[in-house]
Amino acid sequence: MTSITINIPNKEVGFFKKMMEKLGWTYQVIEKPRLIDPETGKSLNDKTMRVIEDARNDKGIEFTGTVNEFKRWAETL
Repeated sequence: MTSITINIPNKEVGFFKKMMEKLGWTYQVIEKPRLIDPETGKSLNDKTMRVIEDARNDKGIEFTGTVNEFKRWAETL
């Protein structure tokens, strides 16, 4: 058996599941890691999760000084 990862638009998931059943194929849904907003109880959207993951991986970080340097910089805005 061969495993293949594909992305299905949400609106096509029902059709995809029916097609898989007819063909005798199996599938596995893998949930992406999510963070929950404590104020609303809702999970953060894909765009926000991407920004957080990028920051964790030091991507897109503009400022790399100390906290005090950042405060001084922010006060100039």
